[in-house]
Amino acid sequence: MNLLDRYIVRQYVVAAFFGLLSFLCIFLIIDLTEKIDDFLDAHVPSEIIVQYYIAFAPEILKLMTPVAMLLAALFVTGRLSTQNELAAMKASGVSLYRILLPFLAVAAVVVGISIYVNGWVVPASNQQKFYIEKTYLHRGGDPSQRFNIFFQVGQTRIVTVNYFDTQTHTASRVSIQDFADTNLTVLFHRYDALRMQWQTLTDSTPQGWVLLNGDHRGTMDLTDPIIPYQRLYMGTLGLMPEDIEKKQRKPDEMQYGDLKEFIQNQQRSGQDASRWLVDYHSKLAFPFASIIMVLFGVPFASGRARTGAALGFGIAVAVTFIYLAFMKISQVFGYNGDLNPFVTAWLANGIFLLAAIGNLLRVQK
Repeated sequence: MNLLDRYIVRQYVVAAFFGLLSFLCIFLIIDLTEKIDDFLDAHVPSEIIVQYYIAFAPEILKLMTPVAMLLAALFVTGRLSTQNELAAMKASGVSLYRILLPFLAVAAVVVGISIYVNGWVVPASNQQKFYIEKTYLHRGGDPSQRFNIFFQVGQTRIVTVNYFDTQTHTASRVSIQDFADTNLTVLFHRYDALRMQWQTLTDSTPQGWVLLNGDHRGTMDLTDPIIPYQRLYMGTLGLMPEDIEKKQRKPDEMQYGDLKEFIQNQQRSGQDASRWLVDYHSKLAFPFASIIMVLFGVPFASGRARTGAALGFGIAVAVTFIYLAFMKISQVFGYNGDLNPFVTAWLANGIFLLAAIGNLLRVQK
């Protein structure tokens, strides 16, 4: 990296950092203004409010990173052009493609960081954010309960419960259906119970699930008797309490691996997983918007000597708004199964990349 690269990188990193910080502060202030009455009415302690916005910050940073990258590219390139530094670089034989390289290097690093933040940091912070909303603002129901759970365990077992309480590790209105290994259309055992309790390992009791107040049928032959029981130990059933809670998280609360596993379970159970596939691929596609914004911003500002802060801010907001709107519209088609989930997630990137390349080709190098 030569002196010119370091000069551009330093200016670009500083501009992007302060742009991102400004967007974060603006969004936090606006959101606090909207929710302050709800916090006060619910008597939420001030430390919980601080925890809420600390948990909210990664989500805002994720969404605003492409905007900050575009704004910084417009601002830095516009200033280089205004101060005739850009003209001096070109006169010395440095093409616009070469000038673009340090911008792209910074954007590539940001993409790598964004992929990590989007896949691991944001889901963890969203769990904390949603928990505070449910606990203190009573949004989305009781945070300790998971309702209407339906999932497949292995190849031959389906478990359904009406709701699951994560505090007591108790499931209510449970049905466990075991199918024959040789023919998955033949129901081999069925257990129904009013409650299912997780039993921890002690000296006197094994670890596993216990069915309470239910009945069991050995086969689906109508002549077979239904055997009632008060308490029936079922073992672990291949399922831990934390697995149930993890399976019921929203896509925004799931890490890459968890979401991929959830999608595979949905597909194995015959469910339509289009919506979750779109969300999974979008988690990987969205960070690359930073590179596209740089490819769009640097050539655009290089041809305009008067790309000031106000104009740059307006352009950055407009372009990013169009990008996000297009992405959301395309997601609707992906959710409905009209478009391939992978194509849906990358469609906005592809179209804006072509537009950015077209813009780059038309400007003076």
